[in-house]
Amino acid sequence: MTVGILFPGQGSQFVGMGADLFDARPDLLGIGADRVLGFSLRSLCLEGPDEELTRTEHAQPALFALSYALWAELERVSGMQPAGAAGHSLGEYTALAAAGVFEYEAALRLVALRGRAMARAADAEESGMAALLGTDRDMAEQICETRRGEGGRLQIANVNAPGQIVVAGGRDDIAWLEMNASDLGVRRVIPLNVAGAFHSGFMAPARAELAVALESALIEPARFHVWSNTTARPHDASDLGALLARQLVEPVLFSDTLVDMSAHGIDTFIHVGPGDVTGGLARKTVEGASVHIVSNLEDIPSVLDAVVTIDRS
Repeated sequence: MTVGILFPGQGSQFVGMGADLFDARPDLLGIGADRVLGFSLRSLCLEGPDEELTRTEHAQPALFALSYALWAELERVSGMQPAGAAGHSLGEYTALAAAGVFEYEAALRLVALRGRAMARAADAEESGMAALLGTDRDMAEQICETRRGEGGRLQIANVNAPGQIVVAGGRDDIAWLEMNASDLGVRRVIPLNVAGAFHSGFMAPARAELAVALESALIEPARFHVWSNTTARPHDASDLGALLARQLVEPVLFSDTLVDMSAHGIDTFIHVGPGDVTGGLARKTVEGASVHIVSNLEDIPSVLDAVVTIDRS
Protein backbone atom coordinates (compact mmCIF):
# COMPACT_ATOMS: atom_id res chain seq x y z
CA MET A 1 0.00 0.00 0.00
CA THR A 2 1.43 3.32 -1.13
CA VAL A 3 -0.44 6.46 -0.09
CA GLY A 4 -0.99 9.70 -1.98
CA ILE A 5 -2.74 12.72 -0.47
CA LEU A 6 -5.16 14.86 -2.50
CA PHE A 7 -6.29 18.39 -1.63
CA PRO A 8 -9.40 20.19 -2.95
CA GLY A 9 -9.63 23.43 -4.89
CA GLN A 10 -12.06 26.31 -5.09
CA GLY A 11 -15.68 25.18 -5.26
CA SER A 12 -15.46 22.84 -2.26
CA GLN A 13 -16.23 25.62 0.22
CA PHE A 14 -19.46 25.74 2.22
CA VAL A 15 -20.67 27.70 5.22
CA GLY A 16 -20.00 25.66 8.35
CA MET A 17 -16.85 23.99 7.08
CA GLY A 18 -14.09 23.40 9.60
CA ALA A 19 -16.33 23.70 12.66
CA ASP A 20 -14.25 21.06 14.47
CA LEU A 21 -10.89 22.48 13.41
CA PHE A 22 -10.93 26.00 14.80
CA ASP A 23 -10.73 24.85 18.42
CA ALA A 24 -8.35 21.99 17.59
CA ARG A 25 -5.80 24.11 15.69
CA PRO A 26 -5.89 27.74 16.83
CA ASP A 27 -2.17 27.88 15.99
CA LEU A 28 -3.09 27.60 12.31
CA LEU A 29 -6.61 29.04 12.18
CA GLY A 30 -6.60 31.69 14.90
CA ILE A 31 -5.46 35.28 15.20
CA GLY A 32 -2.27 34.66 13.22
CA ALA A 33 -4.26 33.64 10.14
CA ASP A 34 -6.70 36.52 10.67
CA ARG A 35 -3.79 38.96 10.78
CA VAL A 36 -2.45 37.64 7.46
CA LEU A 37 -5.85 37.69 5.76
CA GLY A 38 -7.32 40.85 7.23
CA PHE A 39 -10.60 39.18 8.17
CA SER A 40 -11.91 36.63 10.68
CA LEU A 41 -11.44 33.21 9.12
CA ARG A 42 -13.61 31.56 11.77
CA SER A 43 -16.50 33.97 11.25
CA LEU A 44 -16.34 33.67 7.47
CA CYS A 45 -16.24 29.86 7.45
CA LEU A 46 -18.82 29.25 10.17
CA GLU A 47 -21.23 32.13 9.60
CA GLY A 48 -20.73 33.17 5.99
CA PRO A 49 -22.76 34.50 4.33
CA ASP A 50 -22.31 32.14 1.41
CA GLU A 51 -21.83 34.91 -1.14
CA GLU A 52 -18.88 36.25 0.88
CA LEU A 53 -17.28 32.84 1.41
CA THR A 54 -17.68 32.03 -2.30
CA ARG A 55 -15.77 35.13 -3.42
CA THR A 56 -12.50 34.02 -4.97
CA GLU A 57 -10.36 36.14 -2.65
CA HIS A 58 -12.06 34.54 0.39
CA ALA A 59 -12.69 30.96 -0.74
CA GLN A 60 -9.09 30.24 -1.71
CA PRO A 61 -7.33 31.12 1.56
CA ALA A 62 -10.18 29.59 3.59
CA LEU A 63 -9.94 26.26 1.79
CA PHE A 64 -6.16 26.29 1.95
CA ALA A 65 -6.10 26.97 5.69
CA LEU A 66 -8.71 24.36 6.62
CA SER A 67 -7.27 21.67 4.35
CA TYR A 68 -3.77 22.26 5.70
CA ALA A 69 -5.00 22.21 9.32
CA LEU A 70 -6.80 18.92 8.69
CA TRP A 71 -3.66 17.47 7.12
CA ALA A 72 -1.61 18.66 10.11
CA GLU A 73 -3.93 16.75 12.44
CA LEU A 74 -3.89 13.65 10.26
CA GLU A 75 -0.10 13.75 10.18
CA ARG A 76 0.12 14.35 13.94
CA VAL A 77 -2.16 11.45 14.82
CA SER A 78 -0.78 8.97 12.30
CA GLY A 79 2.83 9.96 11.73
CA MET A 80 1.99 9.39 8.09
CA GLN A 81 4.66 9.99 5.45
CA PRO A 82 2.89 9.72 2.09
CA ALA A 83 4.67 8.84 -1.13
CA GLY A 84 3.29 11.97 -2.74
CA ALA A 85 0.57 14.58 -2.90
CA ALA A 86 -1.37 16.64 -5.41
CA GLY A 87 -4.05 19.28 -5.27
CA HIS A 88 -6.62 20.63 -7.68
CA SER A 89 -5.66 24.20 -8.66
CA LEU A 90 -5.54 26.03 -5.30
CA GLY A 91 -4.99 22.60 -3.68
CA GLU A 92 -1.54 22.42 -5.27
CA TYR A 93 -0.42 25.05 -2.75
CA THR A 94 -1.81 22.95 0.11
CA ALA A 95 0.12 19.95 -1.19
CA LEU A 96 3.33 21.99 -1.38
CA ALA A 97 2.86 23.32 2.15
CA ALA A 98 2.12 19.82 3.44
CA ALA A 99 5.40 18.65 1.89
CA GLY A 100 7.26 21.50 3.60
CA VAL A 101 8.10 23.36 0.37
CA PHE A 102 6.35 26.48 1.70
CA GLU A 103 6.04 27.43 5.35
CA TYR A 104 2.35 27.58 6.29
CA GLU A 105 2.00 31.33 6.89
CA ALA A 106 4.05 32.16 3.79
CA ALA A 107 1.83 29.87 1.73
CA LEU A 108 -1.28 31.47 3.22
CA ARG A 109 0.01 34.88 2.10
CA LEU A 110 0.69 33.55 -1.40
CA VAL A 111 -2.75 31.98 -1.66
CA ALA A 112 -4.43 35.18 -0.44
CA LEU A 113 -2.51 37.20 -3.03
CA ARG A 114 -3.40 34.65 -5.71
CA GLY A 115 -7.10 34.84 -4.83
CA ARG A 116 -7.12 38.65 -4.93
CA ALA A 117 -5.24 38.73 -8.24
CA MET A 118 -7.59 36.20 -9.84
CA ALA A 119 -10.62 38.11 -8.59
CA ARG A 120 -9.32 41.33 -10.16
CA ALA A 121 -8.60 39.57 -13.45
CA ALA A 122 -12.11 38.07 -13.45
CA ASP A 123 -13.65 41.49 -12.81
CA ALA A 124 -11.75 43.02 -15.72
CA GLU A 125 -13.56 41.04 -18.44
CA GLU A 126 -16.83 39.16 -18.72
CA SER A 127 -15.83 35.50 -18.74
CA GLY A 128 -16.82 32.10 -17.40
CA MET A 129 -16.42 28.34 -17.49
CA ALA A 130 -18.54 25.37 -18.55
CA ALA A 131 -18.41 21.60 -18.18
CA LEU A 132 -18.78 19.60 -21.38
CA LEU A 133 -20.59 16.29 -20.89
CA GLY A 134 -20.14 13.51 -23.41
CA THR A 135 -16.79 14.73 -24.76
CA ASP A 136 -13.20 13.56 -24.51
CA ARG A 137 -10.14 15.79 -24.51
CA ASP A 138 -9.51 15.62 -28.26
CA MET A 139 -13.10 16.54 -29.02
CA ALA A 140 -13.04 19.39 -26.52
CA GLU A 141 -9.84 20.76 -28.03
CA GLN A 142 -11.35 20.59 -31.51
CA ILE A 143 -14.38 22.54 -30.28
CA CYS A 144 -12.12 25.17 -28.72
CA GLU A 145 -10.08 25.46 -31.92
CA THR A 146 -13.28 25.90 -33.93
CA ARG A 147 -14.40 28.72 -31.70
CA ARG A 148 -10.96 30.38 -31.71
CA GLY A 149 -11.04 30.21 -35.50
CA GLU A 150 -14.15 32.38 -35.34
CA GLY A 151 -12.40 34.94 -33.14
CA GLY A 152 -13.37 33.45 -29.77
CA ARG A 153 -11.12 32.76 -26.80
CA LEU A 154 -12.30 29.32 -25.70
CA GLN A 155 -9.76 26.91 -24.21
CA ILE A 156 -9.61 23.80 -22.07
CA ALA A 157 -9.27 24.74 -18.40
CA ASN A 158 -9.60 21.46 -16.45
CA VAL A 159 -9.07 17.83 -17.44
CA ASN A 160 -10.55 16.36 -14.29
CA ALA A 161 -11.34 12.71 -15.08
CA PRO A 162 -12.42 10.61 -18.05
CA GLY A 163 -15.42 12.41 -19.56
CA GLN A 164 -15.01 15.43 -17.27
CA ILE A 165 -13.65 18.36 -19.30
CA VAL A 166 -14.11 22.01 -18.31
CA VAL A 167 -13.54 24.87 -20.75
CA ALA A 168 -13.10 28.59 -20.14
CA GLY A 169 -13.74 31.65 -22.26
CA GLY A 170 -15.67 34.86 -22.62
CA ARG A 171 -19.37 35.02 -21.79
CA ASP A 172 -20.09 35.03 -25.53
CA ASP A 173 -17.98 31.86 -25.92
CA ILE A 174 -20.02 30.07 -23.25
CA ALA A 175 -23.27 31.26 -24.89
CA TRP A 176 -21.97 29.95 -28.25
CA LEU A 177 -21.33 26.55 -26.67
CA GLU A 178 -24.83 26.35 -25.25
CA MET A 179 -26.40 27.40 -28.54
CA ASN A 180 -24.42 24.93 -30.67
CA ALA A 181 -24.02 21.98 -28.29
CA SER A 182 -25.94 19.43 -30.35
CA ASP A 183 -24.22 20.42 -33.61
CA LEU A 184 -20.85 20.15 -31.88
CA GLY A 185 -21.64 16.65 -30.60
CA VAL A 186 -21.75 17.70 -26.95
CA ARG A 187 -24.38 15.88 -24.93
CA ARG A 188 -24.75 18.80 -22.53
CA VAL A 189 -23.09 22.09 -21.67
CA ILE A 190 -23.25 23.10 -18.00
CA PRO A 191 -22.18 26.69 -17.26
CA LEU A 192 -20.37 26.81 -13.93
CA ASN A 193 -21.13 29.26 -11.15
CA VAL A 194 -17.66 30.79 -11.06
CA ALA A 195 -16.42 34.37 -11.12
CA GLY A 196 -14.39 34.10 -14.32
CA ALA A 197 -12.39 32.06 -16.82
CA PHE A 198 -9.81 30.52 -14.51
CA HIS A 199 -6.87 28.61 -15.99
CA SER A 200 -7.10 30.51 -19.26
CA GLY A 201 -5.63 33.55 -20.96
CA PHE A 202 -8.14 35.72 -19.10
CA MET A 203 -5.95 35.24 -16.00
CA ALA A 204 -2.80 36.72 -17.61
CA PRO A 205 -2.81 39.82 -15.34
CA ALA A 206 -3.04 37.56 -12.27
CA ARG A 207 -0.19 35.42 -13.59
CA ALA A 208 2.07 38.46 -13.87
CA GLU A 209 1.26 39.57 -10.32
CA LEU A 210 1.70 36.10 -8.83
CA ALA A 211 4.99 35.52 -10.68
CA VAL A 212 6.54 38.53 -8.91
CA ALA A 213 5.52 37.18 -5.50
CA LEU A 214 6.79 33.69 -6.31
CA GLU A 215 10.21 35.04 -7.30
CA SER A 216 10.85 36.07 -3.70
CA ALA A 217 9.17 33.08 -2.04
CA LEU A 218 11.35 30.87 0.16
CA ILE A 219 11.29 27.34 -1.25
CA GLU A 220 12.48 24.40 0.86
CA PRO A 221 13.19 20.82 -0.29
CA ALA A 222 10.04 18.70 -0.45
CA ARG A 223 9.64 15.88 2.07
CA PHE A 224 7.71 13.91 -0.56
CA HIS A 225 6.77 14.29 -4.21
CA VAL A 226 4.21 16.93 -5.15
CA TRP A 227 2.66 16.75 -8.60
CA SER A 228 2.30 19.85 -10.79
CA ASN A 229 -1.13 20.67 -12.24
CA THR A 230 0.59 22.03 -15.35
CA THR A 231 2.87 19.12 -16.25
CA ALA A 232 1.15 16.26 -14.38
CA ARG A 233 4.63 15.29 -13.17
CA PRO A 234 6.40 15.66 -9.81
CA HIS A 235 7.70 19.17 -9.20
CA ASP A 236 11.35 20.06 -9.63
CA ALA A 237 12.37 22.90 -7.32
CA SER A 238 14.21 24.63 -10.16
CA ASP A 239 11.04 25.61 -12.02
CA LEU A 240 8.40 25.41 -9.29
CA GLY A 241 7.62 29.13 -9.24
CA ALA A 242 7.32 29.33 -13.01
CA LEU A 243 4.95 26.37 -13.11
CA LEU A 244 2.73 27.81 -10.37
CA ALA A 245 2.46 31.05 -12.34
CA ARG A 246 1.69 29.15 -15.56
CA GLN A 247 -1.00 27.20 -13.74
CA LEU A 248 -3.23 30.30 -13.78
CA VAL A 249 -3.37 30.42 -17.58
CA GLU A 250 -2.96 26.73 -18.52
CA PRO A 251 -5.18 23.67 -17.97
CA VAL A 252 -5.26 21.77 -14.69
CA LEU A 253 -4.27 18.26 -15.82
CA PHE A 254 -5.70 16.50 -12.81
CA SER A 255 -6.66 13.26 -14.56
CA ASP A 256 -3.13 12.97 -16.00
CA THR A 257 -1.73 13.71 -12.55
CA LEU A 258 -3.69 10.86 -10.97
CA VAL A 259 -2.58 8.48 -13.72
CA ASP A 260 1.07 9.47 -13.20
CA MET A 261 0.77 9.08 -9.43
CA SER A 262 -0.54 5.58 -10.05
CA ALA A 263 2.36 4.88 -12.42
CA HIS A 264 4.70 5.86 -9.56
CA GLY A 265 3.12 3.10 -7.44
CA ILE A 266 0.52 5.08 -5.50
CA ASP A 267 -2.51 2.83 -5.09
CA THR A 268 -4.26 4.47 -2.12
CA PHE A 269 -5.57 8.03 -2.28
CA ILE A 270 -6.75 10.09 0.71
CA HIS A 271 -8.71 13.27 0.01
CA VAL A 272 -7.96 15.74 2.82
CA GLY A 273 -10.12 18.85 3.12
CA PRO A 274 -13.72 20.03 2.77
CA GLY A 275 -15.95 17.98 0.49
CA ASP A 276 -14.82 14.89 -1.40
CA VAL A 277 -14.25 16.07 -4.98
CA THR A 278 -10.69 14.86 -5.51
CA GLY A 279 -11.58 11.46 -4.05
CA GLY A 280 -14.36 11.12 -6.60
CA LEU A 281 -12.00 12.05 -9.42
CA ALA A 282 -9.49 9.44 -8.22
CA ARG A 283 -12.19 6.74 -8.25
CA LYS A 284 -13.15 7.66 -11.82
CA THR A 285 -9.58 7.88 -13.08
CA VAL A 286 -7.51 5.15 -11.39
CA GLU A 287 -9.13 1.75 -11.75
CA GLY A 288 -8.85 -0.38 -8.63
CA ALA A 289 -7.48 2.41 -6.45
CA SER A 290 -8.42 2.52 -2.77
CA VAL A 291 -9.90 5.95 -2.05
CA HIS A 292 -10.65 7.47 1.37
CA ILE A 293 -12.08 10.81 2.49
CA VAL A 294 -10.93 12.92 5.44
CA SER A 295 -13.21 15.96 5.42
CA ASN A 296 -13.32 16.48 9.20
CA LEU A 297 -11.56 15.29 12.34
CA GLU A 298 -14.08 12.50 12.95
CA ASP A 299 -13.04 10.84 9.67
CA ILE A 300 -9.44 10.32 10.73
CA PRO A 301 -9.74 7.21 12.97
CA SER A 302 -11.86 5.22 10.51
CA VAL A 303 -9.65 6.12 7.56
CA LEU A 304 -6.54 5.15 9.46
CA ASP A 305 -8.16 1.86 10.46
CA ALA A 306 -9.00 1.18 6.81
CA VAL A 307 -5.51 2.05 5.60
CA VAL A 308 -3.89 -0.15 8.26
CA THR A 309 -6.23 -3.00 7.27
CA ILE A 310 -5.22 -2.57 3.63
CA ASP A 311 -1.55 -2.54 4.58
CA ARG A 312 -1.90 -5.80 6.54
CA SER A 313 -3.86 -7.66 3.87
